[in-house]
Amino acid sequence: MVAPRRRPPGTRIWTIRADPGTRVRTVSGSTPRVFVARLAGVPVFDPNGDRVGKVRDVVISLLTGSRPPRVLGLIVEVPPRRRIFLPIGRVHSFDAKQVVVSGLVNLRRFEKRTSETLVIAELLDRTVTLQDATTAQVKDVGIEPTRTRDWDVTHLFVKRGGGGFRRRAETLIVPWPEVSSLQPDGATQGAEELLSNFDGLRAADIAGLLQDLPSGRRDQVAASMEDHRLAEVLEELPEDDQVEILSALDLERAADVLEEMEPDDATDLVSELDPQLAEMLLQRMEADDAADIRRLLTYEDDTAGGMMTSEPVILSPDATVADALARVRDVDLSPALASQVYVVRPPLESPTGRYLGTAHFQALLREPPSSLVSSVTDQDLEAIGPATPLDRVARYFATYNLAAAPVVDENDHLLGAVTVDDLLDHMLPEDWREDDHEDEAPGHG
Repeated sequence: MVAPRRRPPGTRIWTIRADPGTRVRTVSGSTPRVFVARLAGVPVFDPNGDRVGKVRDVVISLLTGSRPPRVLGLIVEVPPRRRIFLPIGRVHSFDAKQVVVSGLVNLRRFEKRTSETLVIAELLDRTVTLQDATTAQVKDVGIEPTRTRDWDVTHLFVKRGGGGFRRRAETLIVPWPEVSSLQPDGATQGAEELLSNFDGLRAADIAGLLQDLPSGRRDQVAASMEDHRLAEVLEELPEDDQVEILSALDLERAADVLEEMEPDDATDLVSELDPQLAEMLLQRMEADDAADIRRLLTYEDDTAGGMMTSEPVILSPDATVADALARVRDVDLSPALASQVYVVRPPLESPTGRYLGTAHFQALLREPPSSLVSSVTDQDLEAIGPATPLDRVARYFATYNLAAAPVVDENDHLLGAVTVDDLLDHMLPEDWREDDHEDEAPGHG
């Protein structure tokens, strides 16, 4: 028997109630079978139609014996990016577009117990042995309500075959009793199906989901990501997780991922690695990328030089406004970096030639496309030096209402730019991505 989750004293909760006369469709009127992977990202509403959050996973208990696995509840993400546990008894209806819940909702951050299994994170792509002694990979998991209004895992959607000569893969829905064994988590487990559930998610959301995975599964999923996507996700993870994931990759792959990261984020990560490993990775990186990181490593962490990126938008004086607008349209640029263009004398790679001024995005929009970008530069905005401490950088941003600021050396060579997100990252506590303040949670009356 699975012990119920108890609410710790003082834990904040939501009370989700229906107004008098509100009709709530119960699970008995829901679709008889629900496939879990299709629930990922589905919005969760209370009976009045107010949005509570979105489904991230389903928690089950893999029981021994003949009884099928029991559904314990849902993992629901509520603002701001907190994943909470919602008991299955609070769910009134499922469908492909929404989940409706009511009752008391514990806002305490979900922490997985050893007896619990996450369907999307841990069951998808697992290998199962069927009663006919063949093996298959789990692609989805079907759950259904019981007569007692509990929910059980009743079917697996699996892919079988396709690995040998002239063997064609087939997909089939298998009743749970026909599954004779389930291989341990991580054993011959791929990541294809889980990664498909990441499509359309922001890097920060994927980072949050990875943090909930067991370390072995997390490293396995990270290793299956494309270099650029993994680089984006690493930038959103706490430093300890970054180090563990990167250290689990082979050296060539780790170097490739570092090259895809923003130089300031890559520098922060390299500074946390074992010095011997860091040097091995830098030697395997492209020379220009490694040089950027080595230069940034020379600055103190809480200074403008330690926070800046060495790859802002840089243009020569003869570039046009049209050239500048084309550059800031780059989808890979953060909004903060896209807010300014820096005009310099050649060379255009940092450290550049003499810094001439900053062209703000709004000023560019007001000028004819054929105008020279140098004609709209703000020359009254003084740049900051790389040794400028964190508190002075913060006051500088607040004084001039900036989203980014240029950093130059004593000879007026542009070294890079500090963005407001870099500034906040250094002002917040080191564990801010992990810290979960209960008193900051949203409430429902």
